[in-house]
Amino acid sequence: MAQLLLVFALLGAVSAQWDPNTAYNRQAMVHLFEWKWSDIANECESYLGPYGFGGVQVSPPNEHAVIWIPFRPWWERYQPVSYELTSRSGNDGDFRDMVTRCNNVGVRIYVDAVINHMARESGTGSAGHSFSNYNFPSSWNFNVPNGKCSTSSGKIENYQDANQVRNCNLLHLNDIDLSNSFSQRKVVNFMNYMIGIGVAGFRVDAVKHMWPGDLQLIYGSLNNLNTQWFLSGSRPFIVQEVIDQGGEPIKATDYDHLGRVTEFKYGLELGNAFHGNNQLKWLKNFGEAWSFLSDGAALAFIDNHDNQRGHGGGGGIVTHADPRMYKMANAYMLAWPYGFTRVMSSYYFRNGDSGPPSDCKGNTKSPTFDSNGACELSSGWVCEHRWRQIRNMVGFRNAAAGQNVVNWWDNGNNQIAFGRGNKAFIAINGDTYTMTQALQTGLPSGTYCNVILADYQNGKCVGDGGSNGPTITVDGSGFATFSVGTGDDPVAAIHINAKM
Repeated sequence: MAQLLLVFALLGAVSAQWDPNTAYNRQAMVHLFEWKWSDIANECESYLGPYGFGGVQVSPPNEHAVIWIPFRPWWERYQPVSYELTSRSGNDGDFRDMVTRCNNVGVRIYVDAVINHMARESGTGSAGHSFSNYNFPSSWNFNVPNGKCSTSSGKIENYQDANQVRNCNLLHLNDIDLSNSFSQRKVVNFMNYMIGIGVAGFRVDAVKHMWPGDLQLIYGSLNNLNTQWFLSGSRPFIVQEVIDQGGEPIKATDYDHLGRVTEFKYGLELGNAFHGNNQLKWLKNFGEAWSFLSDGAALAFIDNHDNQRGHGGGGGIVTHADPRMYKMANAYMLAWPYGFTRVMSSYYFRNGDSGPPSDCKGNTKSPTFDSNGACELSSGWVCEHRWRQIRNMVGFRNAAAGQNVVNWWDNGNNQIAFGRGNKAFIAINGDTYTMTQALQTGLPSGTYCNVILADYQNGKCVGDGGSNGPTITVDGSGFATFSVGTGDDPVAAIHINAKM
């Protein structure tokens, strides 16, 4: 009976872990990949809060291996040495300051939690601790020494064997035995420490390499969120990274009862469409009808730090390397009501190992901005979230929250348009000729700022250089004429919060 009561208690504890806990019902987060904590705090206050972003996924905050090959790669952050909050992004105090400042302006922090494994081989961590295989600053229980891995190498050798995938070392990384109560407590204490600081949730790394039952025990043992910023009883948001492209025994649906799961097929299929391998007209029922995860269980994204480098099913996705196509794909994602959306914010890289922009000592550089607010090319940061066509579509998504798709239109090919209730409307031209069409928007009559080409500021539509931006007029019947060209911005978007 006691075991049955425990199961019911754990099920109740995870029942809210699909909720991102955003302030003001905001509908999108951004991944500020490899940013420093001080820079994220500034970005929350100066940019993300004012433009309606709901939260930030931050890089792993705990001590990690320091690796020179001869530069420091991004993936050193995914080789934990200890759970001390000292990383290449800053120390414990910097992290606390960031969480507080971001929460105070309604921007939540989601921590990339690496709990499947510890670092490989030997070296020194970012907090100065030495480590070697199965020997870290504090004791652990590992699957390979415990005899749970069936391969002679101790590594995963066959991804068709679920036991290997979950019990053996991933790329020689020391795989933690999370069935062990001691290891579970250490992970729970680490995550609860950050919940106490004020984080809103976690993106849990490498989830297919952990048993669902172990994760259920860990998630169910997490504390409720800090009531300084969250309602009493709020549970941490859980996003689980499961790369599922089919063909393997471990599925994304093995974990969606525990929290949201990264829907990798989403970005792949949008990549197919916007690369011209599939017509945009077929996006009319994009989502669950395409055998994706259920709407409420999915994290939707165009690309991430892995697949933009060709890892984790990266073939065919759209990235910042093709800005025109990337703007179109993000505009569709932020307009379409599926999942909770994550925008990627990157840095330029020469190869798949390249770390963030850094000085000769390996210290991460801060982004710098031009007069238009975009990240300067010389800084090395891409900052897609600061592209007007993306940041203003975050506002579109917020305005359209809770509204169904209405008034779908397509030309039988690659010109599409649709509304979100009576709150928002978008038109996308994926063809090679101008789209000129009178369309039923469902919006109240009036003049609206086209937020793809201009900003709505203080009741005005402001274009480049402070000029009058382009507007779209909706008549008394809800119709408007859209003229969408084929240039760098083949999208038009209007919403109720940008009505003149």
